[in-house]
Amino acid sequence: MDISKGLPATKSHSDLHIWIIENLKMVPVPESAYGNFFEEHCYIILHVPQSPKATQGASSDLHYWIGKTADAKAQDAAGTFTQQLREVLGDATVQHREVQGHESDCFHSYFHGGVIYRKGGLASAVNHVETNLYNVRRLLHIRGKKHMSATEVELSWNSFNKDDIFLLDLGKVMIQWNGPRSSISKKARGLSLTCCLQERERGGRAQIGVVDDQVKATDFMEIMEAVLGCRVGNLYAAIPDGSINQLQKANVRLYHVYEKGEDLVIQELATCPLTQDLLHEEDCYILDQGGFRIYMWQGRMSSTQEKKAAFSRALGFIQAKGYPTCTNVEVVNQGAESAAFKQLFRTWSDQPCRNKHLGGKRNQVKLDAGKLRSQPELAARLRLVDDGSGKVEVWCIQDLGRQPVDPKHHGWLFAGNCYLVLYTYQKMGHVQYILYLWQGHQATTHKIKALHNNAEELDLMYHGALVHEHVTMGSEPPHFLTIFQGQLVVFQGSTGYDGKGQPASATRLFHVQGTDSFNTRTMEVPTRASALNSSDIFLLVTARLCYLWFGKGCSGDQREMARTVATVISKKNKETVLEGQEPPHFWEALGGRAPYSSKKSLPEDVSSFQPRLFECSSPVGQLVLTEVVFFSQDDLDKYDIMLLDTWQEIFLWLGEAASEQKKDAVAWGREYLKTHPAGRSQATPIVLVKQGHEPPTFTGWFFTWDPYKWANKQSYEKVMKGSLGAASAISEIIAEVHNFRLSRWSSHGKTGPLALQGSQDSSENGLELGPKGSSSSTSTCTSCARPMINGGLPREQLMHQAAEDLPEGVDPAQKEFYLSDADFRDIFGKSKEEFYSMAKWKQQQEKKQLGFF
Repeated sequence: MDISKGLPATKSHSDLHIWIIENLKMVPVPESAYGNFFEEHCYIILHVPQSPKATQGASSDLHYWIGKTADAKAQDAAGTFTQQLREVLGDATVQHREVQGHESDCFHSYFHGGVIYRKGGLASAVNHVETNLYNVRRLLHIRGKKHMSATEVELSWNSFNKDDIFLLDLGKVMIQWNGPRSSISKKARGLSLTCCLQERERGGRAQIGVVDDQVKATDFMEIMEAVLGCRVGNLYAAIPDGSINQLQKANVRLYHVYEKGEDLVIQELATCPLTQDLLHEEDCYILDQGGFRIYMWQGRMSSTQEKKAAFSRALGFIQAKGYPTCTNVEVVNQGAESAAFKQLFRTWSDQPCRNKHLGGKRNQVKLDAGKLRSQPELAARLRLVDDGSGKVEVWCIQDLGRQPVDPKHHGWLFAGNCYLVLYTYQKMGHVQYILYLWQGHQATTHKIKALHNNAEELDLMYHGALVHEHVTMGSEPPHFLTIFQGQLVVFQGSTGYDGKGQPASATRLFHVQGTDSFNTRTMEVPTRASALNSSDIFLLVTARLCYLWFGKGCSGDQREMARTVATVISKKNKETVLEGQEPPHFWEALGGRAPYSSKKSLPEDVSSFQPRLFECSSPVGQLVLTEVVFFSQDDLDKYDIMLLDTWQEIFLWLGEAASEQKKDAVAWGREYLKTHPAGRSQATPIVLVKQGHEPPTFTGWFFTWDPYKWANKQSYEKVMKGSLGAASAISEIIAEVHNFRLSRWSSHGKTGPLALQGSQDSSENGLELGPKGSSSSTSTCTSCARPMINGGLPREQLMHQAAEDLPEGVDPAQKEFYLSDADFRDIFGKSKEEFYSMAKWKQQQEKKQLGFF
């Protein structure tokens, strides 16, 4: 294929295109085979986002994949083709180097049904996967969390372990064996991958059986024993997958890469937190994320030679650092950076002036409550579920309990206290709740603990329907400010109210920040002149007056809001003071003049940060995140805890079956912020969302959202009960498999109803395949007296023998299958796999000639 003449032909309706490197050429892989990768080959994958909400933005992603046994020539060809493709596609392309078993989350996100690693090579790309091919005999080891993979392993009990899922694929029958220590989520995901294989490779016509308890799943265990022999000895624990935890990913270093004479220089520039201004458009840089991933950033003015050498330089860096050769490499061009790359920096801006145009638009649209209800994407962007007109209840945490706050003082909070604020609103005719857990900066550990305990009590009272949002003083989200209509005032200390319901009288200084009732908060600050700022408004409350101090840089909207807040804070006479025209009494109340800031506090520009979705787990006590790059509602499963990072908020989504890990989820959210390489604020709100109670500020980040999806989706347990069919139907299909005739095994007392699944908590003794009730690891099961496929029978007992003269258990229609592999090859001149891939009439002809018909 001559790529120089243009991009290879692709289907415009598809966003994913895959080629296999065959005979050093790019050969298209049929869509039906997507997700299947042969270990001896290299592949090229191109993803061009079609969705306007694609989380990687407008950039395309170009991957070249290296199988674990691919030779150097195939790897070189893949690298060359990738570079040529990038030149055709342009700079708006992110390039990835992927190695089998160590692929990026971006790569795995293309294959929702899982990735299948197939042994050996491919004779022809046309036959990459043959649908309805039943002459199959393989064992697949299924691993992974959100991203599943199945690797073809040796057809032996030695391949099994206690913790993972294994699939014995026999063509018409696919038996999923669940390790006794595998979690319910692993079993469910394994079954999902199995069903995907059934649909993709067998046209949905293969029968699936599941072994949850081998003692009860007698019929399927008989088949497994016939294929694998009888297992002796104990199963081992699975080898840990070596997942990279968040602490390792937080170690980022930036290097400047340039040529000095004939030498290549790699100079370390900075460690985290990194800033965008370190990157210059005429240069190239390497960003090392703890050896987990290597990024090569290329400025738009860097030379063509530098861009062509990107991968080789990255691989040289990996070698020099002593990192594994499977380390992931991502090459990004200026202006087309991936979301993962941008979030390694403290701030990132694609268009520095963009924020100036958003402010006015934001204030105009958010006043329309109808739009917020009908457009969840708008609610998510503005962080507003509605206009704050719902019901508000406030409790102050006192003496480890909660004390209701008088509605007249709902907006008065104290820095030394903690509060629960329950907001009730309507969504699609249903009552919804948000429980804000507000924590003051001066609150004690005991009060914080009592805050969480009381939140749990409230949640039980509302039957788990509350969305919990953890809010830190000074970082209140827009909706929290909205429900107080711009009259939120935070006082210093932890003193309560006096008998008249007013704060204790004293000289106090308050900083008013905001332009309307949706974004205004007022914070008490130290009563000294140095606390002032020329860009804002301050209220100075004395024994006689309340001064409204207007800085030179404040706007008319700020002044209007300050006048409203002043009436809430103080009933005393108001006196307006302009900066530079202060009376002597004003400075006396502040303890005298002092220098103060004139710098305007600008909101953080988050427009360039895209939302990212992660699966959370903690296999060895440390947080491990798996990203789902092109996410949708389908990626949320009842067994999951998912983290959605929108930069301004962290959402923790709890699946229905994961609700017991609620406390872990909040802790994971805090750990995520603490270990984030961009040095994220620890005060970022953390929102705990439970399945079925998602607010529009969460659902609006998804391209589409079906509120009835959970009611229509079957659980793993229900699928197990309903999808395997009647026992008679299963027995009929099993009887048709060319390897077996189960009807001949009825003398062993195993023709009763099938027990396909047992308890999920199988005992260790239940793993042994000896006689029932035996725990001896050396005992042999009665079924081992039958002919074993992997051992084989002497050719004399099979050739030219009538059906009645065959050994017990041998299928007379498939006599040749019971030969050993060596005898089969000696007699037929080919392997069993080659023989069964032939047309049926050719098989019958050879069997007649050789005495096996």
